[in-house]
Formats: sequence, C-alpha cells, structure tokens
Amino acid sequence: MLGKLLVIGFGPGSFDHMTNRAQTAIQESECIIGYKTYVDLIQDLLTDQEIISTGMSEEVSRAQAAVRLAEEGKTVAVISSGDAGVYGMAGLVYEVLIEQGWTEATGVSVEVIPGVSASNSCASILGAPIMHDSCTISLSDHLTPWELIEKRIDAAAQADFVISLYNPKSGRRTRQIQEAQRILLEYRSPQTPVGLVKSAYRDRQHIVITDLENMLNYDIGMLTTVVIGNSSTFLYDNKMITPRGYQRKYTLNTEKQRLRPHERLRHENEPWALHQGINNIETAQIETAATATKVATPKATSLELALEALNRVQGSTTPIYIQEAKTVHNPVISVFELAVSPGIVNKQFTPKQMITLADVVGDDGKMEYTPHHQIHLRIPTANPEIVTEKLKVAGFILEPLGDVFQLKACDFCDGEKKDSIPHAEELHQKLSGLELPKELKVGFNGCGMACYGAVNDDIGIIFRKGKFDLFLGAKTVGRTAHAGQPVAEGVEPDKIVEVVETIINEYKEKGHPNERFFKYFKRVGVIQGYTYQDMTPKIEIEPAPCGD
Repeated sequence: MLGKLLVIGFGPGSFDHMTNRAQTAIQESECIIGYKTYVDLIQDLLTDQEIISTGMSEEVSRAQAAVRLAEEGKTVAVISSGDAGVYGMAGLVYEVLIEQGWTEATGVSVEVIPGVSASNSCASILGAPIMHDSCTISLSDHLTPWELIEKRIDAAAQADFVISLYNPKSGRRTRQIQEAQRILLEYRSPQTPVGLVKSAYRDRQHIVITDLENMLNYDIGMLTTVVIGNSSTFLYDNKMITPRGYQRKYTLNTEKQRLRPHERLRHENEPWALHQGINNIETAQIETAATATKVATPKATSLELALEALNRVQGSTTPIYIQEAKTVHNPVISVFELAVSPGIVNKQFTPKQMITLADVVGDDGKMEYTPHHQIHLRIPTANPEIVTEKLKVAGFILEPLGDVFQLKACDFCDGEKKDSIPHAEELHQKLSGLELPKELKVGFNGCGMACYGAVNDDIGIIFRKGKFDLFLGAKTVGRTAHAGQPVAEGVEPDKIVEVVETIINEYKEKGHPNERFFKYFKRVGVIQGYTYQDMTPKIEIEPAPCGD
C-alpha cells in the first residue's frame, strides 16, 4: 500500500501563525523530514514520529528520502518554514517524483499545505509595505546564475515593484546584497524605505526600518528578509506604508474620498490604465495616433539641439552624450474632488465663472455636469486651498462630494417668489456637506407648482400658501422609483428647518452604512412621529440585474 506525502509550510515559526491543517498534518505523520532548525521549531508538536533532520543545502536528499519512505507506505511530513511552495520543498518533492515516473492516479498521495510566507509575515510586522504589485527575489546564486538574478532585480526596479529579497547574505555570499543595492539605486531614491526583518515571530525577532542608501549599515544574514518599498512607499510612525494605488481622492470635508462601487471602473477614475481614462472611441483614436508616432523620427530636445550646435562651433566631431536619468518615480497623485454651483437660488453661470472653471481644472482635470444643479470637479493638485480660493473669488458655492447632505433648491422663479428663500439658505448653512450613511438630497421648491420636482428627492419641501408641505422617502433611482410620501402639510415657517434638521440627524445617527434614506424609513417604520407607508408602484416589474 502506498503512503502519503504531506508537504507542509508552517509559517514564520510561532504556533499562533501556523494553520490548523499544518498542525494536524504534523501530528498525523509517521515520519518528519526537515532542516534541523525547522524541526526544532515544531518540537512541541512531535510525539513518537521518526525524525530525519539534515543541514542546510541538503534539500534534494530530504526530498528523495521523503519519496522513498512514502513509497514504503508511510505518511511522511516534509516541513518548510513560510510557504512550502515559495522557495520551499514542494517543487523539489515534485521534481523527484517526476523523475521516478510518478502520476497522481497511480503514485503516492501528495498534499501541499500552504503557510504564511516570509514576505507576508515580515510585511505584517513592518506595517503595510506590500499593498501594491510586488515580487520576491532570492539572492542565492547556488542554483540560479547571478546574471539572471541581476536581470530580475533590474526589471523589478524599473517596474516599480515592492521587492522582498530572500536569502540576502550568508557567510560566503556577501557581495550579492551589495550588487542588489547598486542596481536598485539606479532607479530608486536613496531615501526609499527599506525594512529588515530577522526571524519574524520567533524568539530572536529583530526589526530595522531604514532606507535604501543606509541598509547595508545593519546586520543582514540568511534569516533576514529585506523588504524594499516602491516609489510611493512612505514611513509613518516607524511603519512602512505603500498606498494601494497611485491616486488618492480628496474632497472638501474629508481627507480621503472613496469611490463608490458603481464608480470604481469608470474610465475617468482610472487615468493611469491602458485606456488612459477615456472612452473606447477616444482610446482607439489615441492608439492610432500612437502607432503613427512610433514610425516617425523622434524630435530632438532643446538640450540636444544646443549641444549639437556647440559641437559644430567647436569643430568637434565627437558627439556629446546625455546620461539618461533612470530613477523611477511614480508619485501618488492627489485628486481634489468637489462640487460647485453659482448659488442656492441662482442657476446662472457668469462668463467669469466659466473661465475660472477652465483655469482651475486645466488639461488634466475633469468637469462633469450633473442634474443636481452642480458641476463636479476632479482636479489633480497638491494645493487644494489655491483651487478653493479661486473658486470662492469667482462667486461659487463649494460643497464636498460623497455621502453627504445636499440641498437642491429651485430658482424661485428667478427670485421673484422669495418668501421661502431664507429658509432654504438656513438649511444649506446648517447642513450642507454633513456626512451621512448615504448621499441625501433635499429638494426645496418655492411654490405649489413644485416644477423642480422636490417630491422626487429623498426629502421634499414645498412652500405653499405661506406654509410648508413635507415629503419623505422618495425612491430616487431604479425602475420602481417613486415620489416621496406626503407626511405633513402646513408646517409653520419657523419650524421647518428644525423639523428637517431633526430628521437628518436621526438618519445620520441610526442609518446603516450605505443605506439610502428611503430604505432607512422603511426599516424603522417611524421617523420623528411620521409613519412609513409603502409608495412602491403596485405593478409587477422584473428586478434589474444589479438589484437595489
């Protein structure tokens, strides 16, 4: 009867970080095979198993012994620290099996049990350095030619990968880490954050956070993993942090503005992608232009022309070469997002305001018209205060984007029906930009005609016969959209702001994250004494695939 091979990655070494399957696999094995240090790390899990421990660089003999014992009918555990499939024993075991003609159908059973790799365990100690594309490179040239390792380091450095270096240095291999540093400094800033982690999660754990320029001033050995940040990695409170992408979004009242689910894959929100942030038709035009450019003769730069002229004046025939800078720098782009409008009542933009918008948005920003009496701006800038100052001088009202309160007032017949305007302005002053579980719009109409459709907003306010009517819980999107429920007529003018403010504050406090106002009203049943009634159209409509 054939036995079983359990190729186990037991993680960094502490039992707390070893998977339950790894522990049970060790305990159910009849024979344990591994590097002596690794056997010592799992000593407390051993009972009466046969132990075969060997020294460093004897991996092939361990794999051969494991296969032989499994073919004798034994359950054999081949142990590796970290993950068995990342510079571990899994590949060698399969190579030995393949040499002997093994197949899964007829040969010994093989189970590879994953573990936490060194790059992941070290990253968790250092902070969050591997939040973007990353790679692992072993500096050991015992089995891999150094020329190939050099090419990999060079390619990873050019591509701005976060890099984890395994096996960086040993008693006999001391130059490899120096050469790796030299290559990396050709592409990365000397101040690039670097983490050195020795024996992660073991008794002799040692951590150093330094930079690329100074990393060789510290002790680095075979038990050290070297984590090198990319061009956007930064240090904060002695932690290495790599942003998840190369763009951060800000708005007026929040440090970071997350993209909502339906916005994440829009082209304009991914200017760094292959489509360059534009639609398919524009992309095709750019690709055609790019193809034509490739066959054209590249234009000389001003500096190159000047140097050529200098050569001719001096009578020299030897060209002057310019050393091309190789440093890779992909800065995190700060995108400032906000909404602008000409006023609460005023719906007319002046020429000066339109010129100001074009100026602050520039060629790289975006302007988006919305049906909510606002223009949304997305401006790449590190100085949002300069942008806001220009917009304020031009007479714009500025508001944040995202899950916030917005007042949508009508134009009050170009200001002629002005009795309710002060109440609209007070609501805006008190609540504009207030963070809420989900975006919420309050429609405010200055007469009973309600021609701006206030009843179709989350909360509707209509001024009629000197008093206010209140509507709650419109379903603003979807094929089952409906107007809000009329909950009060004849609310006194001196009470309307307080009533709406109280409703908004309750929703802010008790609403679930991402829960629209109409869903909240339906869930709780009563808001400030107003009882929910189902206003959904009484017809059967097939649900949209995306749901709501």
